[in-house]
Amino acid sequence: MAVILQAIRSLRAVLPLYLCITWSDVYAQTQFDLETGPIVTAQNDVRIPGEGGTLFSLKDDLIAKTSGYLRLRINHTFGSIHTLSLLYAPLTIESTGNIDEDIFYNGTNFSSGTSLRGTYQFNSYRLSYRYHFINTPTLVLAFGVTAKIRDANIVLISTNTSVDRPSVGVVPLPHFYCWWGYAEDWGILLEGDAYAGPGGRAIDVQIATTYDVVDEVTLRLGYRILDGGASNERVYGFARFHYGVVGFTYSL
Repeated sequence: MAVILQAIRSLRAVLPLYLCITWSDVYAQTQFDLETGPIVTAQNDVRIPGEGGTLFSLKDDLIAKTSGYLRLRINHTFGSIHTLSLLYAPLTIESTGNIDEDIFYNGTNFSSGTSLRGTYQFNSYRLSYRYHFINTPTLVLAFGVTAKIRDANIVLISTNTSVDRPSVGVVPLPHFYCWWGYAEDWGILLEGDAYAGPGGRAIDVQIATTYDVVDEVTLRLGYRILDGGASNERVYGFARFHYGVVGFTYSL
């Protein structure tokens, strides 16, 4: 809760500047973006606690359902070279099945053969800033930083037992954006947040083809990968998801 309150205070400090820039900059542009499509689980390995827990898979031991998703983003570019971005990216994956071994998960034992349901939640709220080193009608190249609020939880449920393991935190990530307009109305976009280190990794990257339907509306079709996790004495968890991307951007 303290982390969430601190994140809200930070956003409250930034938003007045954001709105002031939006209203005052003659060179400003605001974009509203909606993204949707299917999600397929490629990996979802869990062991809690990281030392002493049972390693199991929410993809292989339990069967993960293919799901859909929705992401909402607002971008504001001012002075032609600075962009602020707010993203809401919820994610929930359900898995069901039986595991042929005893599982010790977050202080609770589940007997072999028990029918189980697992819920993997990884909601993400992000504030990003990027600086445009190149900004032309046919090429945009920008780098910056993202402050990501992670609201995660893994719930394991049997007939008479339910155990969860919530995790909330703020993570800084490098951010990049590259768009190339290779033909009239057509372009290629490579964009995302990515970090990998000794303790874990966090990668959220998309590559897509863009098409300007009209001056204000852009359609994109492509692929996104969400990959990450951490390993320590308290938790071991690594997951990877493949997204089919259908996006719509409306520019003011």
